[in-house]
Amino acid sequence: MEPVQILTEQLQEIARGAVELLPQIVVAIVVIVSTALLSRLAKAMAGRVLKHTKIRQSLKELAQLLVSIFIWIMGLMIAAVIVFPGLTPASILAGLGIGSVAIGFAFKDVFENFLAGIIILFRREMRIGDHIECEDIEGKVAHIAIRESHIERTDGQLVIVPNSMLFKNPVVIRTDKPHRRVTIICGVAYDVDVDEARDVIRQAVVACDTVEQDNKPIQIFAQEFASSSINFEVTWWTGSTPVEVRTSKDQVVAGVKRALDDAGLEIPFPYRTLTFKEPLPVAPQSDQSEHKQDP
Repeated sequence: MEPVQILTEQLQEIARGAVELLPQIVVAIVVIVSTALLSRLAKAMAGRVLKHTKIRQSLKELAQLLVSIFIWIMGLMIAAVIVFPGLTPASILAGLGIGSVAIGFAFKDVFENFLAGIIILFRREMRIGDHIECEDIEGKVAHIAIRESHIERTDGQLVIVPNSMLFKNPVVIRTDKPHRRVTIICGVAYDVDVDEARDVIRQAVVACDTVEQDNKPIQIFAQEFASSSINFEVTWWTGSTPVEVRTSKDQVVAGVKRALDDAGLEIPFPYRTLTFKEPLPVAPQSDQSEHKQDP
């Protein structure tokens, strides 16, 4: 038998089989279209049901996604059984179980970020709008997706971070509480009375409206004998966002400087004393002037 004839017969068999399967294929396409419509309807219904709950928006989106994925899996399984009647749900699940091992190795990072994203979405500590720091990345959480999170830095740049990074590494949530403690160091001269300086600094801090004083102590401690000053550690509480911290620092530093100046208390410059092993010869003033006049 000629190869051309063999090929022709095989193509005819394929065409005949396709024609025989045409009704099943049409029904499977209808099932897939119906699955798409049902998925959209289910997502909309889930959104309406969860709209009036106190669940975070990210968790609402996750619930809608899981509902959509479940409906699509069921719809595709039904379509496959219609096209290939020999298939059963058990055999499809068994095939998925075997194939999932290879897929898992091939897409390890994708699944890792996916699972980390689900866990992060269920965390109560990190919310959209929080200011966080992780692995030298600092900014506001703008969006939490299934595989990645969007961090807006304070300079306006957007950083897309894999969720596995936020899951595996320590995350500092700066806005977890409404207030944050801030500390600065203030030095006064050695001839200044320590108690008087402490009172002046405290009054200046209390006068700042950015300082939180309700059940939040203002602490001022003489910290150390520095090279040219006695240093005070000044601690207070203010808002937890970065701009609130910077604004409060600016106000407190300016207020303390103004109060110390008004009280006549010196904030010293660094002093340096130079000691030489041998006495330094000093030329008389007359010799220096004559030397300058020589041509």
